[in-house]
Amino acid sequence: MANNDPLRVGILFSETGTTSTIGQSQLQGSLLAIDEINNAGGVLGRELVAVRYDPASNPAEYARLAEQLIMHDRVNTIFGCYMSSSRKAVLPVVEKWNKLLFYPTLYEGFEFSANIIYTGAAPNQNSVQLADFMTSSFGARVYLIGSDYIYPYESNRILRELVLQHPEGDILGERYLPLAATEQDYQIVMEDVRQKRPDFIFSTVVGDSTAKLYRAYADAGFDTKEMPICSLTTSEAEIGQMGFDIAAGHITSAPYFQSIPSAANQRCLAHLKRLFGDDCRPNLCWEASYFQMHMFANAFRRSGSDTISELLPHLLGSEFDAPQGRVRIDPGNHHTWVYPRIGRANAQGAFTILREAKRAVSPDPYLVTHSLGDWTAKIEV
Repeated sequence: MANNDPLRVGILFSETGTTSTIGQSQLQGSLLAIDEINNAGGVLGRELVAVRYDPASNPAEYARLAEQLIMHDRVNTIFGCYMSSSRKAVLPVVEKWNKLLFYPTLYEGFEFSANIIYTGAAPNQNSVQLADFMTSSFGARVYLIGSDYIYPYESNRILRELVLQHPEGDILGERYLPLAATEQDYQIVMEDVRQKRPDFIFSTVVGDSTAKLYRAYADAGFDTKEMPICSLTTSEAEIGQMGFDIAAGHITSAPYFQSIPSAANQRCLAHLKRLFGDDCRPNLCWEASYFQMHMFANAFRRSGSDTISELLPHLLGSEFDAPQGRVRIDPGNHHTWVYPRIGRANAQGAFTILREAKRAVSPDPYLVTHSLGDWTAKIEV
């Protein structure tokens, strides 16, 4: 007899706290996909239902709520986490109970878990391309600014190694500030930047602090044509926080920008607007949250089960026409083939795409090989 009970999945994205702007967009990406899946008849006739909690940007809450989803709500699959500290908190929980976490965020790499599917970019899919673009366009003398937790430290270490491959590569400064740092704290750092005069600033600042950094840069009177901020984490969501004029001219490396002109992206954005109005700023983490839910549903249709042992064989190696292009989950390392892109923030609050890979780039989370210029077929505008 067919099982017509709702299929419940756990969702853990921060709707409050310092990373809530991105967290809310990730939630909306997930809910958009669920709406599309249910409107198409669900999964094997079953309605897909989100069991959703707000971890409030607190890693300890992520761990507690992941346990609650598994033990109390009886879900087998969780979609969630933004900061690496939250993923690190949830990882031992899903491994303990042998459940599956989909993680839709770029991260520092150097991790594998049989219980995680990583759908954001690994360092060879964003850091390598960003270092290549910035050193060839602006110079190789860099100042590193990050939030004080694991991802910025590791990402800065990777960028440092890449920049120092350049004959003129030099790290002129490296500063880490608390997630709750004030704009005045960033103004003090900007004075040090003024003294050091780097060719560009690399930001691994996340959450609400991102707007404070960019405003401090603007207040210091620096010129984006001569010394821009580049980042892997400054997306359309953060631009909405800081203001279009503050962000214009700065650079981001990401697999997805909402300005991608593909038909798949335009259809997705139109549906998003119908569902949420203007209360969403699509970005790289929103897009990964969206397509990973569809990939889960497709794998469930083939397996008939959401237990990890039965689901994974149908998930690994699977593909999906995402807004960024056709993505694929690598069966060897559980990471995703994505399309590196470089964008410059414009006056409309979006990104003008300057460079993009013509084909999906395979994930290399351990950076077995990494060198400047590691693009698989690129175009320049």
